Amino acid sequence: AILLSDLPATENLAALADKLQSCFDRQILIDGQHADASASMGIAVAPDDGIDGITLMKNADLALYRAKRDGKATYHFFEQSLDEQARHRRQMELDLRLAIRDGGFELYYQPLYSMHEERLMAFEALIRWPHSDKGMISPVEFIPLAEETGLIIPIGEWVIREACRQAATWPGDLSVAVNISPKQFLTPGLANIVLSALATSGLPANRLELEITESIFIANVEKTLETLHSLRALGVRIALDDFGTGYSSLSYLRSFPFDKLKIDQSFVRDLTLGGNANAVIRAITTLADALGMETLAEGVEDEAQAAILRQEGCHQIQGYLLSQPIDVAAVHRFIALMVAESDPERLSA
Repeated sequence: AILLSDLPATENLAALADKLQSCFDRQILIDGQHADASASMGIAVAPDDGIDGITLMKNADLALYRAKRDGKATYHFFEQSLDEQARHRRQMELDLRLAIRDGGFELYYQPLYSMHEERLMAFEALIRWPHSDKGMISPVEFIPLAEETGLIIPIGEWVIREACRQAATWPGDLSVAVNISPKQFLTPGLANIVLSALATSGLPANRLELEITESIFIANVEKTLETLHSLRALGVRIALDDFGTGYSSLSYLRSFPFDKLKIDQSFVRDLTLGGNANAVIRAITTLADALGMETLAEGVEDEAQAAILRQEGCHQIQGYLLSQPIDVAAVHRFIALMVAESDPERLSA
């Protein structure tokens, strides 16, 4: 911590911050090797940001946290909004813990439709948090916090167990797809949790599909492959989500035989806009067919997109063309409607 006192009111604080920053921006020599050094700084200024050491340090720390979030090796001045954000974050974390304890989450489901077999194949489970005071809180808002605090692990376990329990009540061979977060994937005993959920619910293993993203390969490839094979040994299906957005997807496909590739919705959005989106979809489906994998396109919103995907050989689709995410009661109505539907070309309800 650096304390600068007796600064004149006319002092250019930004210039002073730049000067301090430059003190850290240099190379250092360690055992004959050059290494770049840098530092992030958070700055609080009395009296506006506090009149005592504890308050100033707290606010400088909040500013430091923002500087690191902005890309590191920079500085940030304290703003009142940072304190408000910190309080909001602390309260949300407390509310998350209560929701985990009291069962405050719900699962919604979005259907997956096979264009090859012209039938409903599965539903993807999507977590929702109906807060007693704030209404429905978006996963975009609370999932990053759950990841950061480690709460995603108990939340993820609940999702697996609840999705299996509810899917066991669906007719026929309808499957359920569950997203596995990177932190949850690295937790020891994931295979045991999945096995326990299947045994408790009575859901056949081949009706559970686990969706993972390429980011799980970043930390430890050997450990990742070991976990994937242990899950595959249970009989569940493994899908690679958001395919096409990573930087080395092909190496992962060579390392592990996924059951399904989920084509990211960014490619689907561009299908009717011209350009090379069609060629990209065609390349992915051709590659997947050669490797014995299914393909599913996310974010399908209209018939024109569905028609192109069918033409390019995509096996399954998911998106608002079929349905928005629906609660568990609506799932059973949707299944009955799809079974009763006599026109296979009609996808929407």
